[in-house]
Amino acid sequence: MGWAWGKESRPNTVLALTLSPRPLLAALGTCRGDEFQCGDGTCVSAIKLCNQEQDCPDGSDEAGCLQVLPPSRRNRRRPRGEGEHPLRLNECLHNNGGCSHICTDLKIGFECTCPAGYRLLDQKTCGDIDECEDPDACSQICVNYKGYFKCECHPGYEMDTLTKNCKAVAGRSPSLIFTNRHEVRRIDLVKRDYSRLIPMLKNVVALDVEVATNRIYWCDLSYRKIYSAYMDKASDPAEQEVLIDKQLHSPEGLAVDWVHKHIYWTDSGNKTISVATVDGGRRCTLFSQDLSEPRAIAVDPLRGFMYWSDWGYQAKIEKSGLNGVDRQILVSDNIEWPNGITLDLLNQRLYWVDSKLHQLSSIDFSGGNRKMLISSPDFLSHPFGIAVFEDKVFWTDLENEAIFSANRLNGLEISVLAENLNNPHDIVIFHELKQPRAADACELSAQPNGGCEYLCLPAPQISSHSPKYTCACPDTMWLGPDMKRCYRDGNEGGKMGSTVTAAVIGIIVPIGVIALLCMSGYLIWRNWKRKNTKSMNFDNPVYRKTTEEEDEDELHIGRTTQIGHVYPAAISSFDRPLWAEPCLGETRELEDPTPALKELFVLPGEPRSQLHQLPKNPLSELPVVKCKRVALSLEDDGLP
Repeated sequence: MGWAWGKESRPNTVLALTLSPRPLLAALGTCRGDEFQCGDGTCVSAIKLCNQEQDCPDGSDEAGCLQVLPPSRRNRRRPRGEGEHPLRLNECLHNNGGCSHICTDLKIGFECTCPAGYRLLDQKTCGDIDECEDPDACSQICVNYKGYFKCECHPGYEMDTLTKNCKAVAGRSPSLIFTNRHEVRRIDLVKRDYSRLIPMLKNVVALDVEVATNRIYWCDLSYRKIYSAYMDKASDPAEQEVLIDKQLHSPEGLAVDWVHKHIYWTDSGNKTISVATVDGGRRCTLFSQDLSEPRAIAVDPLRGFMYWSDWGYQAKIEKSGLNGVDRQILVSDNIEWPNGITLDLLNQRLYWVDSKLHQLSSIDFSGGNRKMLISSPDFLSHPFGIAVFEDKVFWTDLENEAIFSANRLNGLEISVLAENLNNPHDIVIFHELKQPRAADACELSAQPNGGCEYLCLPAPQISSHSPKYTCACPDTMWLGPDMKRCYRDGNEGGKMGSTVTAAVIGIIVPIGVIALLCMSGYLIWRNWKRKNTKSMNFDNPVYRKTTEEEDEDELHIGRTTQIGHVYPAAISSFDRPLWAEPCLGETRELEDPTPALKELFVLPGEPRSQLHQLPKNPLSELPVVKCKRVALSLEDDGLP
């Protein structure tokens, strides 16, 4: 802000005074226009301001002065005829007012402004605005210049002159493929043709495509299998190939790595994420921990990463290398039920739908620049699958039984693409530009399959020094010291195998010795107990108690603390009921020994089916026939 007072008689000579806000406000008080109001209310001539002399009683006429008139001009009177009113000075005429670009003279002071594409940095200096900092400034490529920016398109796309968005011009007409529980259907996005691709399915949920080979892959939850077929033959069940049919529980997400020829899937039942070759011949589990309800999965084979959603108790979106390394969480806040996810490889952004928050959002591949595009319980009642192509984002909705589309840059232009569907789930775009071609690092290696014995998986390209791939083994085997060959447990070969074997032997041998000592002690104790166990002989025809140690006719019964009679020991657990072939006069156990064993006997002359319970009084004189084959004690070797 500034003031200018008076002009010299010489042309183009300007004297300017710059005041602080306090004198400026005072000058707008009750004094005349050519006077300055002091802090105590008195008025002094404005020509006395900032003349290095205190004219106000409180000195306010000299307070806040930044520029001071030279003494030679301080008290110079105006030429006759110019009047007593000060003349306003245009500060912009002197050094552009200090502005780097545009200086605008105001009634009081001046103002610095910037042209389009620039912004003020320090009230006077303009700096360039990087419009490309906004990820959605352009449909695809944003190039920043000094003062402006320019939008461009990737190869295969052209700029629409009307919408300024990039449209695909290469390849076939793009089509949208989605699952409809019992069918897989297709919609041509240009011609709007609607057709059935695969009929008569049980419960298909997840799907993906491989454009170069014209193949489609899908998961059936009811059959717990992963299938594949050529798209032009997929309607024929005989042409549908089963890729994975073992160790599957609930495969809900599926993604195809079209560069390295792999398929990735999530299993919410097994709580795993796995990978296999596109023919299903080789597979392994990448993650089996810290997964609650893994749902959708998407891959970026160009950079070696995969992404998945987990809508468990701790809902999140995660990221890792396609070989299972460098796992990290991208989104864990303000997220509840993340269902479908999809990747915009050209703009390096991830889109997802949240069926509980009724939102459609996006982030960059590092988890930053989060942006909520749509929040609507109407259009996002229960979204499930999502796909993106050109300037549009598409999603399925279970409650609305429809497919919607919107502008992926601003979330506007929402429209219904298809409706009256039966449980629409996953959705993908079929077009060549959705799957850019790239080199397979495993095939470029000097050795076939990268030298890997089993699986060659692409590694994440974090830096220029990152490895191109790593080897992997099936779940029942481990990588050996060369990091290429696979070995089973205890047979890793080489130096490592010898070291592990020696370590295992060093653990097993002491355990075996201890076990042998324990067994020997148990046998000694058992023999001692048998010799010191009290026994009874049952002589026919009288039931008498003796303490004789007659090995031939004795019947061992475990003694209890009760006085007067004894019972056999109870049995805790057996695969089949304890049983001994009875004979006349012998005792026998019931088939249900759980409460307590009961002794039964057969009287002489009666059939074996006529069993009697042993009397509680051991001194009862009932005739009992001895039988050497009967075993009632658990310590007897004759148990079946």
